Amino acid sequence: MYPQLFSPGVQHTLELVGIFVFAMSGALLAVRKNFDVFGMAVLAEVTALGGGLIRDVVIGAVPPVAFTDLGFFLTPLAATALVFFLHPQVERIQIAVNVFDAAGLGLFCVAGTLKAYEYGLGLTASATLGMATAVGGGVLRDMLANEVPSLLRWDRDLYAVPAVVGSAMAAVCIKLDALTPATMGLAVMVAFVLRLLAMRYHWRAPRAWHRRSTVKEVQPEEVAV
Repeated sequence: MYPQLFSPGVQHTLELVGIFVFAMSGALLAVRKNFDVFGMAVLAEVTALGGGLIRDVVIGAVPPVAFTDLGFFLTPLAATALVFFLHPQVERIQIAVNVFDAAGLGLFCVAGTLKAYEYGLGLTASATLGMATAVGGGVLRDMLANEVPSLLRWDRDLYAVPAVVGSAMAAVCIKLDALTPATMGLAVMVAFVLRLLAMRYHWRAPRAWHRRSTVKEVQPEEVAV
């Protein structure tokens, strides 16, 4: 068992905050897609809990925590209610939502990596599942909304890369037997700051070298994953 970054109570509270922000991004996409309130709730739940659900099923941590912690299930519903009634106001604070989303990304990629390793996976697989914990919900959300996942689009600021870096740092700390609350916090902060910088300077992954494509390039409005 590895040390926790925060006390169990603080860790749980931060996880609920991250879940709430992830859920808001799902509910907002549902509003843009003109979904009804049930569709909003589904996208909110999937966005908030999908990554952790994938991780828990893969590592055999069943039933997944999404089904054993009532707070995890109810928090996305609270986010849905907020967006249902106040979505114009929420849209206006999208920058703040994205900042909290970036913090959740950092926390979940590291926590996911550690949990996967504790269940017996190797370092590479653990880091991969850590990344999936952080970004998997957004992929499922986009698929349900009939969109190309933001993770695969060249015209979106880097999102998965910061999660990969944070997960990889946690895995390296495990390998070097240097995993402490301080190094865990550093991995979280690096992922968080990388995501903020990507949003600020619109960093994007390169496309194929000497690419030849007939696909029309469109610059869509940036949304949080």
